[in-house]
Amino acid sequence: MKHYNAYLFDFDYTLADSSRGIVMCFRRVLERHHYSQVTDNEIKRTIGKTLENSFSILTGVTDTDTLAAYKKEYVKEADVYMTANTFLFPETAEVLNGLKKRGAKIGIISTKFRYRIMELLSKHFPTDFFDIIVGGEDVKTAKPSPEGLLFAMQRLGCSKEETLYIGDSTVDAETAQAGGTDFAGILHGATTREELEAYPHTVVADSLRILI
Repeated sequence: MKHYNAYLFDFDYTLADSSRGIVMCFRRVLERHHYSQVTDNEIKRTIGKTLENSFSILTGVTDTDTLAAYKKEYVKEADVYMTANTFLFPETAEVLNGLKKRGAKIGIISTKFRYRIMELLSKHFPTDFFDIIVGGEDVKTAKPSPEGLLFAMQRLGCSKEETLYIGDSTVDAETAQAGGTDFAGILHGATTREELEAYPHTVVADSLRILI
């Protein structure tokens, strides 16, 4: 496929499988508030959305104060359980190193907190390995708003035409579309090929290896 100057990645279900930690943290909060009927798959289908949106989808709650309280509880659980239950996909390091050797700039645009992403990545990559990481605390509007994507391109000095955004969800596809970049869908997560192919895309593949 075409070579790009910048490869910007979603994190959860794209570079890393954090589903075990995410399900664990959601379940602890949900069961505390007596939402014991929510399935693991229903939780996994919300990965990539904001915590408030996810809790609203899973519980039916729309009150902003209640959702903010659930988010606060989730973050406390994640501080304990998330990093230990998050794992890079088998090809992640190989692909990222291959792109770096090619001279491409690489970055991450995620709704996950930047400090949480960096906590995991520090176990696998040098401190300056990524050219930019944009987390949920770095933007005013979460994906599918293109705010984080546009900010990263500006900081990296890359045009939309030279940038590929890679993700696993329809939120990621919508983000790339809103930001005017090409999109590569990766089938690591709960989103199906058919769901991703409904959006403009360069490729939808089973593995990140398609990039190299």
